[in-house]
Amino acid sequence: MIMTLELQFVGCGDAFGSGGRLNTCFRVRHRQGSFLIDCGASSMIGLRRLGIDPNSIDAIVISHLHGDHFGGLPFFILDAQLVSRRTAPLIVAGPPGLRARLEAAMEVFFPGSTKVERRFAVDIREMEPRATHSFAGIEVTPYQVKHPCGAPPFALRIAVDGKRVCYSGDTEWVDELEEAARGVDLFVAEAYGADKAIKFHLDYATLAAHLPAIRAKRVIVTHMGPEMLQRQALLGCEAADEGMIVTI
Repeated sequence: MIMTLELQFVGCGDAFGSGGRLNTCFRVRHRQGSFLIDCGASSMIGLRRLGIDPNSIDAIVISHLHGDHFGGLPFFILDAQLVSRRTAPLIVAGPPGLRARLEAAMEVFFPGSTKVERRFAVDIREMEPRATHSFAGIEVTPYQVKHPCGAPPFALRIAVDGKRVCYSGDTEWVDELEEAARGVDLFVAEAYGADKAIKFHLDYATLAAHLPAIRAKRVIVTHMGPEMLQRQALLGCEAADEGMIVTI
């Protein structure tokens, strides 16, 4: 029997804390366990605030290598070793270049931390676009989008427990988004701006123009900048909020 899938917004803000919101981090619970979509720099704060046990997380899927989307990984891994006393393996999946960037970040934030023996394995999976990658009870298909970050940025199409979720990541409009999100049960889409085109980011007006072709069953916008936060209610779109739980 397929149980209800649950996505909780741990953090849904932009890189700059607009509206006092935390960096991007979504927790998804499913029949076999839990995983995170993105792990921005403030993710441990959000997880603790919501009472989410980090040891309950089996995998972390990263959309792209900007600090507000992957910068919480060093803190998550150090917490797992020193505070949460993790013993189960942790899968971290993301774009090519993830391993080197994560090691560099850990050495910048916590020098020597990559050399310390851990009680658990960190299994790094560098994903190729348009290939389906299976791990931890989920299937992830990345689509390359447009958002310079020193490595390929991804939109993520995730299949789990018979449900399909897409997260746009950060990107200006590219046709790959339509393919990644077509017909999904839930599309979580960046809407940094309201109706003004911003290079390498989505605005809601552009997103809305493409939604009829995408045909997602539910659309929730996230990663909103100051203008979008002010106008979201007037635009009538469903928007993420921290702690909000969505079931599909």
